Amino acid sequence: MGADTLLRGYDTAPAETLARPALQRRKRSRRAVFLTWLRLTHLYVGLWGAALGLVFGVTGILLNHRSVMKIPVELTTQKSAQLPLPARAFTSPEEMSVWLQTELKFPTAPAVKAKAQPAKTIVWAEVAVQQPERWTISLTSPGRGVLAEYFVGNRFVKVDHTDATPIGTLARLHMSVGVDAFWVLLSDTIAGSLILLSLTGLLLWTQLHTVRTLAVLTSIGALLGGVWFMWSI
Repeated sequence: MGADTLLRGYDTAPAETLARPALQRRKRSRRAVFLTWLRLTHLYVGLWGAALGLVFGVTGILLNHRSVMKIPVELTTQKSAQLPLPARAFTSPEEMSVWLQTELKFPTAPAVKAKAQPAKTIVWAEVAVQQPERWTISLTSPGRGVLAEYFVGNRFVKVDHTDATPIGTLARLHMSVGVDAFWVLLSDTIAGSLILLSLTGLLLWTQLHTVRTLAVLTSIGALLGGVWFMWSI
């Protein structure tokens, strides 16, 4: 019995010894393949977001300093005017907005907002005055902006015109002012790229080691919990 036991131990021990390194090599190989895929993803997503990311970064700094620690860069120029109306009368603010687009040579499909405020009685210098129906029209594009105000019955319309400088146009694009659906979706890809870069960067830092991964997950959970707490206050 002693000899048989020794022989069985002699036969099985080398197989187990050989199996463990092979299993470890397979695990390391799978991890190496996944990390390689992460590096490539991080690289190409970074290349995609580099150009527009630079634009968003520069304009973001300018927008952050709009009120505090102002940076002396002119983003827009503004002017006001009163435009005489044509002989024909407009029946709605939407009809006037079409005329304004043609008159001011606006793009064919700017962001248009038109609304009418009904006539009402207001007190002016302790005297009740009947204010006629008021129309407001907003035409917006990345490079320009128009706010028109018209009181029904007048022969002119007041127009506040905003022209964006080149850097101001980029800032308005950053805020998606007067843009179409294509630009919104394009901006979403940049935002998604930043999220993906953050996640892949964290995973590459951890190298998928358990302790580092747990530390990252704990930090992200604490950050999200803090944001939720501040939001709920």
